[in-house]
Amino acid sequence: MNEIPEGYKPLFRSSPFLDLIGPIYNKKLGTDLIVGMRIEAKHCNKRGTVHGGMLSTLADIALGYSTAFSQGEPVPLATASLTIDFSGAAHIGDWVEIKTDVQKLGQSLAFANCYFDVNDTRIARASAVFSVVRA
Repeated sequence: MNEIPEGYKPLFRSSPFLDLIGPIYNKKLGTDLIVGMRIEAKHCNKRGTVHGGMLSTLADIALGYSTAFSQGEPVPLATASLTIDFSGAAHIGDWVEIKTDVQKLGQSLAFANCYFDVNDTRIARASAVFSVVRA
């Protein structure tokens, strides 16, 4: 069961690091951006569950991209703070879906939360503060 759920496409923006850990997918629902990933062995610890660092990376991606693109033209952001709480686990083959709630995108700071689900079960939540990078 390695298929990608309907409506998801490869992440619209990447980097050498994201190419290394991916593939990462996204789905747009109106102005909302949902990020998803099928868990592979390379994402897991020795117990076969997704590594907390992997979920932290996905949180930074989901929160940052959702916030940066929340008002049309992308706003350059730098992560100032990222907090994550784990309440469950994902295993090899699981589809992890991350939904983001952008609280505020201001002139100098932005705030957002996200929630990780596997089969409608919450496994983590994260929040971030971003500095708005001005030229």
